[in-house]
Amino acid sequence: MRVIAGVHKGRQLKAVPGKSTRPTTDKVKEAIFQRMGPFFDGGSVLDLFAGSGSLGIEALSRGMEFGIFVDKHPKAIHTIDENLRLLKLEDCTEVYRAEASRALQATAKRELKFDLLLLDPPYGKVDYEQIIRDSLKLDILNQSAIIYCEHDPAESILFDQQQFTLVKQDNYGGTIGITILQKN
Repeated sequence: MRVIAGVHKGRQLKAVPGKSTRPTTDKVKEAIFQRMGPFFDGGSVLDLFAGSGSLGIEALSRGMEFGIFVDKHPKAIHTIDENLRLLKLEDCTEVYRAEASRALQATAKRELKFDLLLLDPPYGKVDYEQIIRDSLKLDILNQSAIIYCEHDPAESILFDQQQFTLVKQDNYGGTIGITILQKN
């Protein structure tokens, strides 16, 4: 697992030990960031269900200025901290061990807003539509913010078409479904 592009291009990242996470492959990561960026002119990223932090780190490498990484598993938090230290990204990031819904509420309470929301949870365990609705209700997304959802390819992500535009919906190798939305 490595950073694909940007200032940290080619740097290796540590994976979360064990089989509890499913890292996004480099090939998929490159394809999705080509659709979402491929580079960013500043902004903030919220990486929920961050795992190793690979997706959020990729966004920072490609120009995002600030990132918050959230996961509920201690091994994931330890791995994220290691990867951020390795790339010297501690000054522009925050890492929290929390449930996704609590993290959304905490960011709203701090009046933080994001340009990119990354959702890559364990398949079948999360209500994507609820997280998307909560992100709107809590007003944590900037205008034109992008939401990236990685999901089981058999699953469809429903969204309010007045609030979001579908940028891309695809599946990779029959094992990974992706949905990319942009806030109107």
